[in-house]
Amino acid sequence: MKGQLVKVFPGGNTAFGFHSFYDNIIKTDANRIYILKGGPGVGKSTFMRKIGETVLDMGYDIEFHCCSSDNGSLDGLVIPAIQVALLDGTSPHIVDPKNPGAVDEIINLGEYWNEKGIRENREQILAVNKEVGRLFKHAYTYLAGAKTFLDEVESFYLESGAFNAGAFDKLVLDLTLEIFEGKPRLTDNPKARHLFATANTPDGPVSHLETVVGRLNKRYIINGDDGTGKTVLVQRIMDTALTRGYNVTAFHCALNPNKIEHLVIHDLSLAVINSVEPHFYQPKDGDTVINTMTCVAPVTNEDYLAERDTARGLYRQCMEQAVSFISRAKKKHDEMEKYYVPYMNFDGVNAMREKTLQRILELLEGSAGTARD
Repeated sequence: MKGQLVKVFPGGNTAFGFHSFYDNIIKTDANRIYILKGGPGVGKSTFMRKIGETVLDMGYDIEFHCCSSDNGSLDGLVIPAIQVALLDGTSPHIVDPKNPGAVDEIINLGEYWNEKGIRENREQILAVNKEVGRLFKHAYTYLAGAKTFLDEVESFYLESGAFNAGAFDKLVLDLTLEIFEGKPRLTDNPKARHLFATANTPDGPVSHLETVVGRLNKRYIINGDDGTGKTVLVQRIMDTALTRGYNVTAFHCALNPNKIEHLVIHDLSLAVINSVEPHFYQPKDGDTVINTMTCVAPVTNEDYLAERDTARGLYRQCMEQAVSFISRAKKKHDEMEKYYVPYMNFDGVNAMREKTLQRILELLEGSAGTARD
């Protein structure tokens, strides 16, 4: 039987530029971390994907850490059973060994290219890199604009006086009691991991939330309009979980990484999900749906309603423009491959991948043997 595949994003294109949670892919005291170096098109993502698919077919769970700027590419692979990771260590998420030799090891795929051939295209490579940077700069400008207008939308219920803070506090308290009442405090040193389940990509907003929460025992799904306290609710449940000693993974907003959209409490096999565009979530049997609109009164002021609708329209326009620039940046970056691929010795890359796979399989066999003992 195949293992479980979880897909997440370790980095994202946000209103504040590229935001990295690379330090959360795996702990620094992991068993082994392989850091892949090399240019575009040299096979880093394929290297990780093929190893991951082999391990998945063997029945082990794996995590694919997807690239927010290239929908078909991976930034990382984690095999939780043996605490092993493979990471793309190149820009914009440069990774260097923290515990070289003891944990970290660099695999330099640049050893398998003809540097002379690549240097002949030096000027073209520099020009493409410059244009990619320019396009991302504009993408981030529009993402910042999208956040500004979304902030305007979210201020609507507070400014209009419709939001009932007392009712919201009671809703949070009721949910907190439902989740934690009667459950013991687990540990003095709970861990919080931070990632993205959704990202702004060349294909628009993409969510892998189902791969994260689909197999959990329970989901609390938070419905409600923007500005009705949904991310505040998730943050408060997270704070309570950590206070009570539960390990969690916080999944941050793809636009504003300062906000937490979803929370997984691993020790309870449950998730608290902010069901909102672009990650609306359909409840499963046994899930609980909570509507924060019960904490707001109807708004009839025509001026307020018009302001909200205008801001929401401008938010969506900014998002469309941002995605357009990210998509153009991806297409331009793809051009770079023609300056690298012809000068690569892929037989050498494949041989290195097989060697790395065998080392990982030995660790898996050792782990299975330890489990049997």
